[in-house]
Amino acid sequence: MPPLSERLKRFDAHSSVSNEFRVRTFQGAFLSVATLVAILYLIHTELKYNLTPTILDHVHVNATTPDGLEMEFDVTFPNVRCALLSIDAADPTGQAQSLHIDRKHRVWKHRLRDGKMFGRRSPFELGDTFHEVEHVEKIARNLGLKEDGEGNDPKDSEDYESADDEEECGSCYGAGDEGECCNTCDDVKRAYQRKGWHLKDIHTVKQCKHATKSDAEEGEGCNVHGIVALSTGGGNLHVTPGRGLEKMGTKNEGLLSITDFIQEAFESFNVSHTVNKIRFGKEFPGHVHQLDGRDQVVEDAYGMYQYYIQVVPTLYRFLNGTTIQTNQYSVTEHMRHVNPGSGRGLPGVFFFYEVSALHVEIEEYRKGWIHFFTSVCAVVGGVFTFMGMADKMIYTKMKGNDSLG
Repeated sequence: MPPLSERLKRFDAHSSVSNEFRVRTFQGAFLSVATLVAILYLIHTELKYNLTPTILDHVHVNATTPDGLEMEFDVTFPNVRCALLSIDAADPTGQAQSLHIDRKHRVWKHRLRDGKMFGRRSPFELGDTFHEVEHVEKIARNLGLKEDGEGNDPKDSEDYESADDEEECGSCYGAGDEGECCNTCDDVKRAYQRKGWHLKDIHTVKQCKHATKSDAEEGEGCNVHGIVALSTGGGNLHVTPGRGLEKMGTKNEGLLSITDFIQEAFESFNVSHTVNKIRFGKEFPGHVHQLDGRDQVVEDAYGMYQYYIQVVPTLYRFLNGTTIQTNQYSVTEHMRHVNPGSGRGLPGVFFFYEVSALHVEIEEYRKGWIHFFTSVCAVVGGVFTFMGMADKMIYTKMKGNDSLG
């Protein structure tokens, strides 16, 4: 009986041809080099195709309610001084909603001069935003301005804008309740107002030592940035005129009537702005932010700029199984003209938002090594077969030509 090795030779499907029967040609050498180059190139592309993560999107109806909505924003107003700005949030019915201000969720303002930030940033006083002309009229009457043009005494109201020198738990200087902290100048003022006391010298208060007179901000702009926690039921975040209008009236002796005061308020609040950043959650690879770097210039009239934002809850799943729960958004925008006397409200910038009922899942996916090796086998076999056929055809044709010659 022949040995096992001899018996196995009967199953050899890749029998070799003796060298004496091989015919070596120039075109055969060229096709061999081309075969090697083609195989290497195709293996490289298969490696990238099979081992580079791709993105799969799944969209379905959101069956759960998000726990909360966090909004990070950075907006620059080059023509409005910080003393006039106020920021607040409202629900869909127009009622004010809490912004849940804490150590993480804060809003800051930073003065601008010639387009550049200077000085130190200050925590923003939230609330007390004005939406209607009637609110401005009320301030004018409180300042003593009359319909008949009688002036007001500029000494009747406080001249200083709030600023901060925030500390861990600041003193309320005797006006606070037990255990109450007054970390900003505004906190101290509110505590004194609650007691009905008069704060004689604001600059003796540590939290107010960097307070700035509103006169000093003439010709400046303001950058507003921060992170706030909003209700998932929808609503809006808006930047509009606020209590700073009181200071505007006390410094300008040329305001002879309520009408003059309203006109000055509109002219002082040019809502031309730049949206530097809008976020509704953590970043993930490929995240697109439509509003980043958007410049809006209002030249033809006083305006109320409105952004309508659709927030889409998104789950991003990495290859290693970790996930990020965040949000994407789409936006449309509208410019509403609000001239004095039109009864259409006051100038401002509004970010209306609504949480979508749809939920997006984005998953990183990779085909893996098994698919790669399968593709390599197909590539190598296919290239060898094709080049072999081409070599045979060329050799047969050339041999036929030699025979005819």
